[in-house]
Amino acid sequence: MVRRVLLRMKIISVEHEYGKDQKLRKEDVMILKQWTEMQCHLPHVSELHLMFFLHSCYYNIEMAKSAIESFFTIRTHCPEFFKNRNPKSTELVKQMNVGCCVDLPKKTPEGNQILLYKFLDRDVGKFDANEQMKLFDMGIVHCLMQNGTSEGVVVVCDFKGASFAHLLKINVSIVSKVFPYLQQALFIRLKAIHYLNVGLLVDGLMSLVKPFLKSELIDSVHVHNSIETLIQHIPIECLPSDYGGSQPSFKELHEDHCQRLFDFADYFIDEDTYIVDETKRIGKPSNPSEIFGLDGTFKQIEID
Repeated sequence: MVRRVLLRMKIISVEHEYGKDQKLRKEDVMILKQWTEMQCHLPHVSELHLMFFLHSCYYNIEMAKSAIESFFTIRTHCPEFFKNRNPKSTELVKQMNVGCCVDLPKKTPEGNQILLYKFLDRDVGKFDANEQMKLFDMGIVHCLMQNGTSEGVVVVCDFKGASFAHLLKINVSIVSKVFPYLQQALFIRLKAIHYLNVGLLVDGLMSLVKPFLKSELIDSVHVHNSIETLIQHIPIECLPSDYGGSQPSFKELHEDHCQRLFDFADYFIDEDTYIVDETKRIGKPSNPSEIFGLDGTFKQIEID
């Protein structure tokens, strides 16, 4: 089913990815393919996805195996983020107008893809943190499937319009699952996170996020109260016009992004199958209490 869905979508080709990245070797991808086929608990993993995993792990096969295992296992045990992802559903359509993460057209000089999240509706009652995290991940996955790999990913979160009430909805339980997934499972190279227009939320935000950041990423988290310090890291020409940049306005990017998600509905619906079958796992089945410790710290899953 996964292969058929991929063929129907307008996605990047494996030939294009091999052609643009000489370090990405087909023989290494085939080693991963053979390994996944021997893991009875894993679903089918497409060649394109295997390429993404290998690229995100800097071509290290053993690291890629660990990421693959973590990716599917975390998705299985976090249905609040990874189930019911039809972008045309009433709830997700509503949430797209509450907050949205778009991929910006122009990459940084280093070749990093920029993802910009922005609050669109200040009404706390409409804000659903789980659904927002779901849309955030869907945006990242869609960007990869349509554009292919990039040197890395830089995330900018614009907190203009957010309040302490919003922050209270992004609780420890959510962060303890999302950040391990972003850093250890999702097939991207997360290079930096920039928080913009944080204001008085800065202390609460950092105390919430910092415990779950890998040590090598802590120094790559930046807080900005104005665009002036953000553009010291990201060239202003990469930003939307309403941020002073030369790209289309966020409104235009948002409308285009939503339409592209709608066009990928079949892919996101099929993602419900991207889970492990614990009854077929060799050894002891995994469970949430073992994967996420009492302190919320992700426990690395052992692989053969």
